[in-house]
This record gives sequence, structure tokens and C-alpha cells, in this order.
Amino acid sequence: MTLRIALITGGSRGLGRNMALHLARAGTDIIFTWHNNEAAAREVVAEIEALGRRAAALRLDVADSAAFPAFAEQIRTLLDGWGRERFDILVNNAGISLHVPLMDVTERQFDDIIAVHVKAVVFLTQALVPLLNEGGRILNISSGLARVSLPGSAVYGAAKGAVEVLTRYQARELAERRITVNVLAPGAIETDFSEGRVRDNPELNRMVAGMTALGRAGLPDDIGGAAAALLAEGSGWITGQRIEASGGMLL
Repeated sequence: MTLRIALITGGSRGLGRNMALHLARAGTDIIFTWHNNEAAAREVVAEIEALGRRAAALRLDVADSAAFPAFAEQIRTLLDGWGRERFDILVNNAGISLHVPLMDVTERQFDDIIAVHVKAVVFLTQALVPLLNEGGRILNISSGLARVSLPGSAVYGAAKGAVEVLTRYQARELAERRITVNVLAPGAIETDFSEGRVRDNPELNRMVAGMTALGRAGLPDDIGGAAAALLAEGSGWITGQRIEASGGMLL
């Protein structure tokens, strides 16, 4: 069996880091991107290598679509060094948060959210698909906020809604190469995302637990495990689907 290689954007912390570690434990080599914290990226590389897998961390600002062709060439060179021409899994995970009432959102905030969460999913995927194996996998990351509406999350939720629609189109248009495309929508998770709101605010954490069928906020392992399951070799007949991992939030 050929060892698989996954490329994860935003893999130096939070859910991206957790997904990288789950996939590494399943026998996958990992390439991931980081933006601001090189030290954290180096720590993740060391964790993956301690699991017996190859790892590489590359700096990328997913808001800068002009950098994508050069980034694709970096990936091509890295793969060549690993004795491969293509990789197997792309996870579009990198993200930023925004919690602002809709009437107060600025055009700059809107543009930043769209660049990271929508434009990158289109154009980074476009740049990398030529390096993705036939029968490869793409997993886009959405949010429960694309399904439910909470005040202050309108633009972020709308961007994630766009990702979910894009996922279906990508699944349809890439099917000729047997590439599957799905979208995973986490609920409220205890990470440092959005300044650690769910993790560090006891009142918000209790509120989340109260609206969740399984009675608690999510943990990073809940999402890393779900992603690894969706990307497992036995899940290749699933495509164009939205899977929510929220513990039954607001059912």
C-alpha cells in the first residue's frame, strides 16, 4: 500500500494541528502551512516525526492569492524530494474569525473574511489540484454557523455557507478525476480560535453545552477524529456531502 501524503492549510495550531496529528497516527505523511508562528509549526513537525511520519511546514498567507502559483511550485519541489510527483489529500482549513454585528461590519473586515474563507478555497485548490493524485481527497472546513444564525457571526457564517456550496460544485467538477470533495462543519470547539472564546469563557462554554445534545462543547480531538474518518481509505464513496461534527448542537 502506497503511503499517503496530506496537505493541510493552517496546521500549526487548533483544529489543523489536531487533524494533522490524527492523520499522522493513521500512517499519513503531512505537509502543512503556517502563517504567524514558526515556533509552533516546528513543534508540530517534531510531534509528527515522533509518530514515525514525514512532516514539512511551509509559510503561506491564504489571503494572498497571488502567492498560490509559487506555493504550488514549493509543493512540487518538496514532493520531488520525497520521491513523489503528487499528494493525496488537501484540507482547506486555514481561517480567521469575526464576531461583529452585521450593521457594524466594515468593508475591510468583509473582504478579509471572503479572501481567507472563500477566495482561497477556490484559487488555492485550483493551484494544487494538478498535484493531487487521481482518486485524491479534498476536505473543506465549514462551521455550524452556516446552519444556525447567532448574532455577530453573519459574515463568517455566510462565507462558510459559500464554502459548502463550492464543495458540491468541486465534487461535481473534479469527479472525472475520481477526486472526492466533502465539507466538515465543526460546532463550537475549545481551541484558541477567535481568542479562545469557547475554551476560556466559562459562561459561553456552559451556554454551548446547554444547547448541545451530547451536553458539552467540542474538543479538538472530536474534529481531528472526524476528519481522519472522512479521509480514511474506506470513505472514498462519500463525496459532495456536508458532515457536521457538533455533538448535536441546536438540533
